[in-house]
Amino acid sequence: MPEQDLIEELRWRGLIHQITDEPELEKLLASGPQTVYIGFDPTATSLHVGSMMQLMMLRRFQNAGHRPIALVGGATGMIGDPSGKSEERNLLSAEQLQLNIAGVEAQMRRFLDFEGDQAAILLNNFDWMKGYSYLEFLRDVGKNFPVGAMMGKESVRARLGSDAGLSYTEFSYMLLQAYDFAYLCREHGCLIQAGGSDQWGNITAGIDLTRRMLGKQVFGITAPLLLTSGGRKMGKTESGAVWLDREKTSPYAFYQYWINVADDDVLRCLAYLTEIDREEYNSLAEQTESDPGRKVAQKRLAEWMTEFVHGAPGLQSALAASKTLFGGAIEDMDDAMLNEIFADVPSEELSRDLLAGDGLWVVEAFQQAGLAKSGGEARRAIKDGGAYVNNQRVADMDQRLNENDLASETVMVLRKGKKNYALLRFTK
Repeated sequence: MPEQDLIEELRWRGLIHQITDEPELEKLLASGPQTVYIGFDPTATSLHVGSMMQLMMLRRFQNAGHRPIALVGGATGMIGDPSGKSEERNLLSAEQLQLNIAGVEAQMRRFLDFEGDQAAILLNNFDWMKGYSYLEFLRDVGKNFPVGAMMGKESVRARLGSDAGLSYTEFSYMLLQAYDFAYLCREHGCLIQAGGSDQWGNITAGIDLTRRMLGKQVFGITAPLLLTSGGRKMGKTESGAVWLDREKTSPYAFYQYWINVADDDVLRCLAYLTEIDREEYNSLAEQTESDPGRKVAQKRLAEWMTEFVHGAPGLQSALAASKTLFGGAIEDMDDAMLNEIFADVPSEELSRDLLAGDGLWVVEAFQQAGLAKSGGEARRAIKDGGAYVNNQRVADMDQRLNENDLASETVMVLRKGKKNYALLRFTK
Protein backbone atom coordinates (compact mmCIF):
# COMPACT_ATOMS: atom_id res chain seq x y z
CA MET A 1 0.00 0.00 0.00
CA PRO A 2 1.53 3.37 -0.98
CA GLU A 3 2.18 5.70 1.95
CA GLN A 4 -0.27 8.33 0.76
CA ASP A 5 -3.08 5.75 0.78
CA LEU A 6 -2.71 4.82 4.46
CA ILE A 7 -4.79 7.67 5.90
CA GLU A 8 -7.52 6.97 3.35
CA GLU A 9 -7.39 3.28 4.24
CA LEU A 10 -7.79 4.10 7.93
CA ARG A 11 -10.54 6.58 7.14
CA TRP A 12 -12.80 4.22 5.16
CA ARG A 13 -12.40 1.60 7.85
CA GLY A 14 -13.56 4.12 10.45
CA LEU A 15 -10.26 3.84 12.31
CA ILE A 16 -9.52 7.55 12.77
CA HIS A 17 -11.09 8.95 15.92
CA GLN A 18 -8.66 11.78 16.67
CA ILE A 19 -5.57 13.00 14.88
CA THR A 20 -3.13 15.84 15.48
CA ASP A 21 -2.29 18.20 12.61
CA GLU A 22 -3.65 15.89 9.91
CA PRO A 23 -2.25 17.83 6.90
CA GLU A 24 1.29 17.74 8.33
CA LEU A 25 0.97 14.06 9.28
CA GLU A 26 -0.14 13.20 5.75
CA LYS A 27 2.91 15.07 4.38
CA LEU A 28 5.17 13.19 6.79
CA LEU A 29 3.78 9.79 5.80
CA ALA A 30 4.09 10.64 2.10
CA SER A 31 7.71 11.77 2.53
CA GLY A 32 9.01 8.25 3.21
CA PRO A 33 9.02 5.43 5.76
CA GLN A 34 8.26 6.58 9.31
CA THR A 35 8.36 4.92 12.72
CA VAL A 36 5.16 4.55 14.74
CA TYR A 37 4.62 3.07 18.18
CA ILE A 38 1.79 1.74 20.32
CA GLY A 39 2.10 0.73 23.94
CA PHE A 40 0.63 -2.44 25.43
CA ASP A 41 0.21 -2.85 29.18
CA PRO A 42 1.17 -6.38 30.30
CA THR A 43 -1.78 -6.86 32.66
CA ALA A 44 -2.04 -10.59 31.83
CA THR A 45 0.02 -13.35 30.23
CA SER A 46 -1.98 -12.95 27.03
CA LEU A 47 -3.41 -10.15 24.94
CA HIS A 48 -7.18 -10.15 24.43
CA VAL A 49 -9.61 -9.22 21.66
CA GLY A 50 -9.50 -5.55 22.64
CA SER A 51 -5.77 -5.53 21.89
CA MET A 52 -6.46 -6.56 18.29
CA MET A 53 -7.39 -2.98 17.39
CA GLN A 54 -3.87 -1.80 18.22
CA LEU A 55 -2.11 -4.84 16.78
CA MET A 56 -3.92 -4.35 13.49
CA MET A 57 -3.13 -0.62 13.51
CA LEU A 58 0.60 -1.45 13.70
CA ARG A 59 0.19 -4.04 10.93
CA ARG A 60 -1.54 -1.49 8.70
CA PHE A 61 1.34 0.96 9.17
CA GLN A 62 3.86 -1.80 8.46
CA ASN A 63 1.99 -2.95 5.36
CA ALA A 64 2.13 0.65 4.13
CA GLY A 65 5.93 0.63 4.39
CA HIS A 66 6.45 2.07 7.88
CA ARG A 67 8.30 0.64 10.87
CA PRO A 68 6.19 -0.33 13.90
CA ILE A 69 7.40 -0.36 17.47
CA ALA A 70 5.40 -2.57 19.82
CA LEU A 71 6.16 -1.23 23.28
CA VAL A 72 5.50 -3.51 26.22
CA GLY A 73 4.97 -1.48 29.37
CA GLY A 74 7.19 -3.23 31.86
CA ALA A 75 7.59 0.04 33.78
CA THR A 76 4.17 1.61 33.20
CA GLY A 77 2.58 -1.77 33.89
CA MET A 78 3.90 -1.57 37.43
CA ILE A 79 1.68 1.47 38.02
CA GLY A 80 -1.40 0.98 35.87
CA ASP A 81 -3.06 3.41 33.46
CA PRO A 82 -6.04 5.23 35.05
CA SER A 83 -7.54 5.98 31.62
CA GLY A 84 -10.99 4.47 31.30
CA LYS A 85 -10.79 2.88 34.76
CA SER A 86 -13.25 3.68 37.56
CA GLU A 87 -10.92 2.49 40.30
CA GLU A 88 -7.23 1.84 40.86
CA ARG A 89 -5.78 -1.41 39.58
CA ASN A 90 -4.08 -3.90 41.86
CA LEU A 91 -0.33 -3.55 41.51
CA LEU A 92 1.34 -6.61 39.98
CA SER A 93 4.26 -8.40 41.61
CA ALA A 94 7.60 -8.29 39.77
CA GLU A 95 7.36 -12.05 39.14
CA GLN A 96 3.86 -11.87 37.65
CA LEU A 97 4.81 -8.86 35.56
CA GLN A 98 7.72 -10.76 34.00
CA LEU A 99 5.46 -13.71 33.18
CA ASN A 100 2.97 -11.34 31.56
CA ILE A 101 5.66 -9.58 29.54
CA ALA A 102 7.03 -12.89 28.23
CA GLY A 103 3.56 -14.02 27.13
CA VAL A 104 2.70 -10.74 25.43
CA GLU A 105 6.06 -10.54 23.64
CA ALA A 106 5.62 -14.05 22.22
CA GLN A 107 2.22 -13.10 20.82
CA MET A 108 3.51 -9.87 19.27
CA ARG A 109 5.94 -11.87 17.17
CA ARG A 110 3.07 -13.81 15.60
CA PHE A 111 1.26 -10.72 14.32
CA LEU A 112 4.05 -8.39 13.20
CA ASP A 113 6.95 -8.91 10.78
CA PHE A 114 10.27 -8.71 12.63
CA GLU A 115 12.41 -9.20 9.52
CA GLY A 116 13.08 -7.13 6.42
CA ASP A 117 13.70 -3.43 5.73
CA GLN A 118 10.87 -2.18 7.95
CA ALA A 119 11.15 -4.89 10.57
CA ALA A 120 9.05 -4.33 13.67
CA ILE A 121 10.85 -3.52 16.91
CA LEU A 122 9.79 -4.98 20.25
CA LEU A 123 10.77 -2.86 23.25
CA ASN A 124 10.12 -2.80 26.99
CA ASN A 125 10.05 0.62 28.68
CA PHE A 126 11.44 -0.90 31.88
CA ASP A 127 14.78 -1.11 30.06
CA TRP A 128 15.18 2.69 30.07
CA MET A 129 13.28 3.45 33.25
CA LYS A 130 15.01 1.00 35.59
CA GLY A 131 18.12 3.17 35.94
CA TYR A 132 16.27 6.46 36.42
CA SER A 133 16.38 7.83 39.96
CA TYR A 134 13.34 9.64 41.31
CA LEU A 135 15.23 12.94 41.57
CA GLU A 136 16.59 12.67 38.03
CA PHE A 137 13.12 11.93 36.66
CA LEU A 138 11.62 14.94 38.44
CA ARG A 139 14.42 17.17 37.14
CA ASP A 140 14.40 15.94 33.52
CA VAL A 141 10.72 15.13 32.99
CA GLY A 142 8.62 16.51 35.83
CA LYS A 143 9.77 20.09 35.30
CA ASN A 144 8.33 19.97 31.76
CA PHE A 145 4.84 19.01 32.95
CA PRO A 146 2.42 21.85 33.82
CA VAL A 147 0.15 20.49 36.57
CA GLY A 148 -2.77 22.50 35.22
CA ALA A 149 -2.54 20.69 31.90
CA MET A 150 -2.43 17.33 33.66
CA MET A 151 -5.49 18.21 35.72
CA GLY A 152 -7.35 19.09 32.54
CA LYS A 153 -6.98 15.61 31.02
CA GLU A 154 -10.28 13.75 30.82
CA SER A 155 -8.83 10.56 32.36
CA VAL A 156 -7.69 12.55 35.41
CA ARG A 157 -10.86 14.63 35.80
CA ALA A 158 -13.08 11.53 35.57
CA ARG A 159 -11.21 9.79 38.36
CA LEU A 160 -10.95 12.85 40.58
CA GLY A 161 -14.72 13.16 40.41
CA SER A 162 -15.32 9.50 41.29
CA ASP A 163 -15.63 7.88 44.70
CA ALA A 164 -12.39 5.97 44.10
CA GLY A 165 -10.34 9.12 43.58
CA LEU A 166 -6.86 9.05 42.07
CA SER A 167 -3.61 8.12 43.79
CA TYR A 168 -0.35 9.95 43.17
CA THR A 169 0.96 6.69 41.70
CA GLU A 170 -1.64 6.63 38.94
CA PHE A 171 -1.41 10.39 38.49
CA SER A 172 2.28 9.85 37.64
CA TYR A 173 1.43 7.36 34.88
CA MET A 174 1.00 10.15 32.37
CA LEU A 175 4.59 11.32 32.93
CA LEU A 176 5.98 7.85 32.30
CA GLN A 177 4.02 7.28 29.10
CA ALA A 178 4.81 10.78 27.85
CA TYR A 179 8.50 10.15 28.44
CA ASP A 180 8.25 6.96 26.35
CA PHE A 181 7.36 9.11 23.34
CA ALA A 182 10.26 11.49 23.95
CA TYR A 183 12.68 8.58 24.44
CA LEU A 184 11.54 6.74 21.31
CA CYS A 185 11.72 9.94 19.30
CA ARG A 186 15.31 10.57 20.44
CA GLU A 187 16.59 6.99 20.24
CA HIS A 188 14.57 5.53 17.34
CA GLY A 189 13.40 8.53 15.33
CA CYS A 190 9.78 7.74 16.19
CA LEU A 191 7.49 10.63 15.25
CA ILE A 192 4.07 8.99 15.56
CA GLN A 193 2.20 7.43 18.46
CA ALA A 194 -1.08 5.60 17.90
CA GLY A 195 -3.55 4.10 20.34
CA GLY A 196 -7.17 3.82 21.39
CA SER A 197 -9.29 6.92 21.90
CA ASP A 198 -8.96 6.51 25.67
CA GLN A 199 -5.24 7.24 25.26
CA TRP A 200 -5.70 10.69 23.74
CA GLY A 201 -4.72 12.51 26.92
CA ASN A 202 -1.57 10.45 27.37
CA ILE A 203 -0.63 10.84 23.69
CA THR A 204 -1.03 14.61 23.65
CA ALA A 205 0.97 14.80 26.89
CA GLY A 206 3.79 12.92 25.12
CA ILE A 207 3.59 15.25 22.14
CA ASP A 208 3.91 18.29 24.42
CA LEU A 209 6.78 16.75 26.42
CA THR A 210 8.71 15.81 23.27
CA ARG A 211 8.36 19.36 21.98
CA ARG A 212 9.60 20.79 25.29
CA MET A 213 12.49 18.32 25.72
CA LEU A 214 13.64 17.86 22.12
CA GLY A 215 12.11 20.75 20.21
CA LYS A 216 10.54 18.32 17.72
CA GLN A 217 7.07 18.06 16.27
CA VAL A 218 5.56 14.61 16.70
CA PHE A 219 2.08 13.32 15.95
CA GLY A 220 -0.73 11.31 17.50
CA ILE A 221 -3.55 9.30 16.03
CA THR A 222 -6.23 7.33 17.84
CA ALA A 223 -8.78 4.74 16.79
CA PRO A 224 -12.23 4.22 18.30
CA LEU A 225 -12.55 1.71 21.09
CA LEU A 226 -13.90 -1.71 20.13
CA LEU A 227 -17.45 -1.37 21.44
CA THR A 228 -20.78 -2.99 20.64
CA SER A 229 -23.56 -0.86 19.21
CA GLY A 230 -24.90 -0.73 22.78
CA GLY A 231 -21.69 0.85 24.06
CA ARG A 232 -20.21 -2.19 25.84
CA LYS A 233 -16.61 -3.27 25.31
CA MET A 234 -16.32 -6.15 22.88
CA GLY A 235 -14.33 -9.24 23.74
CA LYS A 236 -16.20 -9.89 26.98
CA THR A 237 -18.35 -12.95 27.64
CA GLU A 238 -20.13 -14.34 30.67
CA SER A 239 -17.06 -16.48 31.35
CA GLY A 240 -14.65 -13.54 30.98
CA ALA A 241 -12.40 -12.01 28.34
CA VAL A 242 -11.82 -13.51 24.89
CA TRP A 243 -8.05 -14.12 24.85
CA LEU A 244 -5.61 -14.61 21.98
CA ASP A 245 -3.96 -17.49 23.86
CA ARG A 246 -5.54 -20.83 22.90
CA GLU A 247 -4.99 -22.11 26.44
CA LYS A 248 -7.20 -19.33 27.79
CA THR A 249 -9.72 -19.23 24.92
CA SER A 250 -9.79 -22.26 22.61
CA PRO A 251 -9.99 -21.81 18.82
CA TYR A 252 -13.55 -23.20 19.02
CA ALA A 253 -14.65 -20.66 21.64
CA PHE A 254 -12.82 -17.91 19.74
CA TYR A 255 -14.63 -18.84 16.52
CA GLN A 256 -17.98 -19.04 18.30
CA TYR A 257 -17.52 -15.54 19.73
CA TRP A 258 -17.18 -14.03 16.27
CA ILE A 259 -19.87 -16.15 14.58
CA ASN A 260 -22.32 -14.82 17.17
CA VAL A 261 -21.49 -11.12 16.77
CA ALA A 262 -24.68 -9.09 16.34
CA ASP A 263 -25.71 -7.85 12.90
CA ASP A 264 -25.33 -4.26 14.13
CA ASP A 265 -21.67 -4.90 15.02
CA VAL A 266 -20.34 -7.35 12.45
CA LEU A 267 -19.53 -4.95 9.62
CA ARG A 268 -17.68 -2.62 11.96
CA CYS A 269 -15.64 -5.59 13.24
CA LEU A 270 -14.78 -6.58 9.68
CA ALA A 271 -13.54 -3.06 8.93
CA TYR A 272 -11.69 -2.59 12.21
CA LEU A 273 -10.05 -5.98 12.68
CA THR A 274 -9.52 -7.74 9.35
CA GLU A 275 -7.52 -7.06 6.22
CA ILE A 276 -10.29 -7.79 3.73
CA ASP A 277 -10.36 -5.16 1.00
CA ARG A 278 -13.02 -2.54 0.39
CA GLU A 279 -14.62 -4.46 -2.49
CA GLU A 280 -15.18 -7.59 -0.39
CA TYR A 281 -16.37 -5.47 2.53
CA ASN A 282 -19.00 -3.78 0.34
CA SER A 283 -20.13 -7.15 -1.00
CA LEU A 284 -20.55 -8.54 2.52
CA ALA A 285 -22.42 -5.40 3.55
CA GLU A 286 -24.85 -5.82 0.64
CA GLN A 287 -25.42 -9.51 1.43
CA THR A 288 -25.97 -8.75 5.10
CA GLU A 289 -28.55 -6.11 4.30
CA SER A 290 -30.43 -8.26 1.77
CA ASP A 291 -30.33 -11.55 3.72
CA PRO A 292 -29.09 -11.17 7.33
CA GLY A 293 -30.26 -14.69 8.20
CA ARG A 294 -27.42 -16.25 6.18
CA LYS A 295 -24.84 -14.58 8.47
CA VAL A 296 -22.31 -14.37 5.64
CA ALA A 297 -20.49 -11.48 7.32
CA GLN A 298 -20.28 -13.32 10.65
CA LYS A 299 -18.92 -16.44 8.96
CA ARG A 300 -16.28 -14.45 7.09
CA LEU A 301 -15.33 -12.58 10.27
CA ALA A 302 -15.11 -15.75 12.36
CA GLU A 303 -13.03 -17.60 9.77
CA TRP A 304 -10.67 -14.68 9.12
CA MET A 305 -10.07 -13.91 12.79
CA THR A 306 -9.64 -17.54 13.85
CA GLU A 307 -7.16 -18.33 11.09
CA PHE A 308 -5.24 -15.11 11.74
CA VAL A 309 -4.91 -15.75 15.48
CA HIS A 310 -4.75 -19.57 15.59
CA GLY A 311 -3.55 -20.51 12.12
CA ALA A 312 -5.15 -22.87 9.58
CA PRO A 313 -5.08 -25.88 11.98
CA GLY A 314 -6.87 -23.83 14.63
CA LEU A 315 -9.56 -22.80 12.16
CA GLN A 316 -10.06 -26.38 10.99
CA SER A 317 -10.45 -27.63 14.56
CA ALA A 318 -12.91 -24.84 15.30
CA LEU A 319 -14.97 -25.66 12.19
CA ALA A 320 -14.94 -29.37 13.03
CA ALA A 321 -16.05 -28.66 16.59
CA SER A 322 -18.80 -26.34 15.38
CA LYS A 323 -20.12 -28.97 12.97
CA THR A 324 -20.34 -31.46 15.85
CA LEU A 325 -23.28 -29.54 17.28
CA PHE A 326 -25.12 -30.10 14.01
CA GLY A 327 -24.47 -33.83 13.77
CA GLY A 328 -20.97 -33.80 12.31
CA ALA A 329 -18.50 -36.57 13.04
CA ILE A 330 -16.86 -36.51 16.46
CA GLU A 331 -13.19 -37.14 15.76
CA ASP A 332 -9.85 -36.26 17.40
CA MET A 333 -11.41 -34.47 20.36
CA ASP A 334 -10.49 -34.52 24.01
CA ASP A 335 -12.56 -34.10 27.15
CA ALA A 336 -11.88 -30.37 27.35
CA MET A 337 -13.11 -29.67 23.85
CA LEU A 338 -16.23 -31.81 24.22
CA ASN A 339 -17.01 -30.16 27.55
CA GLU A 340 -16.69 -26.77 25.88
CA ILE A 341 -18.83 -27.67 22.86
CA PHE A 342 -21.53 -29.21 25.03
CA ALA A 343 -21.21 -26.82 27.99
CA ASP A 344 -24.98 -26.36 28.23
CA VAL A 345 -25.90 -30.01 27.65
CA PRO A 346 -27.12 -32.23 30.53
CA SER A 347 -24.63 -34.82 31.68
CA GLU A 348 -24.49 -37.82 33.98
CA GLU A 349 -21.49 -39.44 35.62
CA LEU A 350 -21.29 -43.24 35.60
CA SER A 351 -18.76 -45.82 36.69
CA ARG A 352 -16.28 -46.82 34.01
CA ASP A 353 -16.80 -50.42 35.13
CA LEU A 354 -20.09 -50.37 33.20
CA LEU A 355 -18.09 -50.39 29.95
CA ALA A 356 -16.14 -53.52 30.91
CA GLY A 357 -17.17 -57.10 30.15
CA ASP A 358 -20.38 -57.19 28.10
CA GLY A 359 -20.58 -53.38 28.24
CA LEU A 360 -23.54 -51.04 28.75
CA TRP A 361 -26.76 -51.77 26.87
CA VAL A 362 -27.47 -48.85 24.54
CA VAL A 363 -31.12 -48.71 25.63
CA GLU A 364 -30.03 -48.34 29.23
CA ALA A 365 -27.47 -45.68 28.21
CA PHE A 366 -30.24 -43.48 26.78
CA GLN A 367 -32.22 -43.89 29.99
CA GLN A 368 -29.21 -43.06 32.14
CA ALA A 369 -28.56 -39.94 30.05
CA GLY A 370 -32.14 -38.75 30.56
CA LEU A 371 -32.94 -38.86 26.85
CA ALA A 372 -35.56 -41.59 27.37
CA LYS A 373 -37.91 -41.97 30.33
CA SER A 374 -38.28 -45.71 29.74
CA GLY A 375 -36.76 -48.60 27.87
CA GLY A 376 -39.73 -48.52 25.51
CA GLU A 377 -39.12 -44.88 24.61
CA ALA A 378 -35.43 -45.62 23.94
CA ARG A 379 -36.32 -48.61 21.75
CA ARG A 380 -38.77 -46.51 19.71
CA ALA A 381 -36.12 -43.86 19.13
CA ILE A 382 -33.68 -46.51 17.89
CA LYS A 383 -36.33 -48.17 15.72
CA ASP A 384 -37.26 -44.81 14.16
CA GLY A 385 -33.60 -44.04 13.40
CA GLY A 386 -33.44 -41.15 15.85
CA ALA A 387 -30.86 -42.44 18.35
CA TYR A 388 -27.17 -41.58 18.00
CA VAL A 389 -23.97 -42.35 19.89
CA ASN A 390 -21.19 -39.87 19.07
CA ASN A 391 -23.38 -38.68 16.19
CA GLN A 392 -23.39 -42.18 14.65
CA ARG A 393 -26.90 -43.64 14.23
CA VAL A 394 -27.65 -46.65 16.43
CA ALA A 395 -28.83 -49.45 14.12
CA ASP A 396 -28.88 -52.36 16.56
CA MET A 397 -31.23 -52.28 19.53
CA ASP A 398 -29.06 -54.86 21.27
CA GLN A 399 -25.80 -52.90 20.87
CA ARG A 400 -23.52 -52.92 23.90
CA LEU A 401 -21.26 -49.92 24.53
CA ASN A 402 -17.66 -50.33 25.69
CA GLU A 403 -14.53 -48.18 25.97
CA ASN A 404 -14.14 -48.16 22.19
CA ASP A 405 -17.36 -46.13 22.03
CA LEU A 406 -15.97 -43.22 24.05
CA ALA A 407 -15.66 -40.01 22.06
CA SER A 408 -12.74 -38.83 24.20
CA GLU A 409 -10.93 -39.96 27.34
CA THR A 410 -14.08 -40.20 29.47
CA VAL A 411 -17.00 -38.76 27.49
CA MET A 412 -19.69 -40.37 25.34
CA VAL A 413 -22.06 -38.14 23.39
CA LEU A 414 -25.67 -39.30 23.02
CA ARG A 415 -28.33 -37.67 20.89
CA LYS A 416 -32.03 -38.25 20.32
CA GLY A 417 -33.54 -36.60 17.28
CA LYS A 418 -31.84 -33.59 15.75
CA LYS A 419 -30.92 -31.50 18.75
CA ASN A 420 -31.46 -33.36 22.03
CA TYR A 421 -27.95 -34.04 23.34
CA ALA A 422 -26.69 -35.51 26.59
CA LEU A 423 -23.25 -36.55 27.83
CA LEU A 424 -22.27 -39.63 29.77
CA ARG A 425 -19.01 -39.31 31.70
CA PHE A 426 -17.36 -42.59 32.68
CA THR A 427 -14.94 -42.26 35.58
CA LYS A 428 -13.14 -44.80 37.67
